[in-house]
Amino acid sequence: MAVSPEMSEDLAAAVADLYEAAEGVLIDKIRRALTEGWDSPVWVELKLAAVGNLQTAIAEVIAALQTDASGAIGQAMAEAYDRGQQAAVAELGALGVGQAAAAAVALPTAPVVDRLAQAVIADTGPVYVRMLRASMDVYREVISRAAAAPLLGAQTRREAAQRAFDDFAARGVRGFVDARGRSWELRSYIEAAMRSATARASLEAHSDRLGAAGVDLVLVSQAPEECPLCRPWERKILARTGAPGRRTVEVEHATEDGETVRVEVAGSLDEARAAGLMHVNCRHRVSAYLPGVSRIPKAQPSRGTYEDTQRQRYYERQIRKWKRLADAAMDEPTAKARRARVRGYQARIRALVAETGLPRKSHREQLSTAR
Repeated sequence: MAVSPEMSEDLAAAVADLYEAAEGVLIDKIRRALTEGWDSPVWVELKLAAVGNLQTAIAEVIAALQTDASGAIGQAMAEAYDRGQQAAVAELGALGVGQAAAAAVALPTAPVVDRLAQAVIADTGPVYVRMLRASMDVYREVISRAAAAPLLGAQTRREAAQRAFDDFAARGVRGFVDARGRSWELRSYIEAAMRSATARASLEAHSDRLGAAGVDLVLVSQAPEECPLCRPWERKILARTGAPGRRTVEVEHATEDGETVRVEVAGSLDEARAAGLMHVNCRHRVSAYLPGVSRIPKAQPSRGTYEDTQRQRYYERQIRKWKRLADAAMDEPTAKARRARVRGYQARIRALVAETGLPRKSHREQLSTAR
């Protein structure tokens, strides 16, 4: 059984669901706090006086999220590492080679899992401060813009408040900047961090198990709709250890004593990963390559293009955005119009899937809600 970032995708999504659900609770709390007492002549004064109560309520939600998320991250990392180990054991067992017994020997996992989990927890630490700050900032911004609108004669209080609140609901909590300087929304940032970490856990576990069995060569699969970063490594043999660079090696036959096999090695696994293979959304798989036994598969046609998959991802983000905006609507006509936008983007996905044959991933169109 080959290993891939995809095998732990559900674990990353489950952790990201916690954050998205909490974000939905924050949006709902802010909306309720703003709409209460709309018709009061002292609405602005009432809202400003309630700042402390709202901040306390939001802080409680964030504290609960932090506790739940820390535990979920640890569990996800442990499960991802275990899946990687089991993949190696099952793979060698299915090939019926002597290394299967060695791969099945238990390896110490706690230190590796703890290290990876703590790294994710540390990286996501600033998220909680940002969530509180962004929530309170938007609350004050809505009040300020709603209070000023009637004086300027441009909008009613409700219209001004809705527009200001929409700016926040459409983008969610943002401001998370990665090493490349890109700004992410909350769920995307968390899910990307978790996908990277769980993929690393699975890959390390798989590699450790293969190493324990004396297997040093691995084969990269072909993946549909591959990206330009991964394409050079498709259907190539890589070395788990050793120096980077293409080379031809003489290695012992996996099952025939005294027989050697010439193998074209495209580079090292670390080299390929540094160049982009096994990135966050990668669909490639890495499996044990046994000289003289394993065969490089024939190239298969893709269902669509990489650009098609990116268009699908864009539609999915738009669906989630308009669902957030529908939840943030302060009246039913506005909510109804926004639900229509959701249906419009869903229709685009259906057309894309029908045209290309790409699989539809409905779970990526859903907003997570607090249970």
